[in-house]
Amino acid sequence: MKLATIRVNGATRAVRIDDDRAVDLGESDLVAFLRHSDWATRAADADGETYEGALDYAPVVVAPEKVVCVGLNYRTHILEMGRELPSHPTLFSKFARALVGAYDDVTLPAASTQMDWEAELGVVIGAEVRRADTAQARAAIAGYTVLNDVTARDWQYRTTQWDQGKTFEATTPIGPWLVTADDPAAAAQGLSLTCEVDGDTVQKADTGDLVFDPATLVAYLSEIITLVPGDVIATGTPGGVGHARKPARYLQDGTRLVTRIEGIGECRNTCRRETR
Repeated sequence: MKLATIRVNGATRAVRIDDDRAVDLGESDLVAFLRHSDWATRAADADGETYEGALDYAPVVVAPEKVVCVGLNYRTHILEMGRELPSHPTLFSKFARALVGAYDDVTLPAASTQMDWEAELGVVIGAEVRRADTAQARAAIAGYTVLNDVTARDWQYRTTQWDQGKTFEATTPIGPWLVTADDPAAAAQGLSLTCEVDGDTVQKADTGDLVFDPATLVAYLSEIITLVPGDVIATGTPGGVGHARKPARYLQDGTRLVTRIEGIGECRNTCRRETR
């Protein structure tokens, strides 16, 4: 089952995406909808107003309480760089204003000349969870989405703390929908993840290569803070980022950025340089 937030007449609506239409779920956005403890049943049974034709996708979660990101989480990439596998996840955060829809423009801020791509599997929380074991953590996952952690490298590496390079406004596409955790596509092990920049495949990996899988990350984070419906976990990116290339390659005004995960979906975005 696919759930999304779409823009309709200047507002947003939470919807279920069927093959050729979207069915209204009775809430303004998916975060509000996921706060219902029986959201899965409601979504499956929904028969409200329908929307057809080209849909205008907002960020799948419009205003999440938290967006937590994970670094250094693909086993093959870590080992090929000669590093040891981490014993604990590397964490940083984004703010909600960093998020854009799956087909929206990605802003290249005027303050940065080194905007880079990072294709990632996104996890969306569907139930409040605190100090979870693995089974509880897995049950708290509403589903999965596509995300690109577009990063200002020249700001990220100004200090040893990464947040300032990770959360520039309107830089992070997410969506177009959430594929619920019970969907066979989401349940498959080892989904293919790719990133294309102007038609070139620059990243290709298998989500089965994650050092810390989604349930492990949920359990770990829930020891730190209560996770709530609509929270997002970005699970990390594999090798192939532009900053590591010789010479380095960065996103430019007009660049077409495509982020795709097998069975989940894809984001298709055009990068636009910010004018002050």
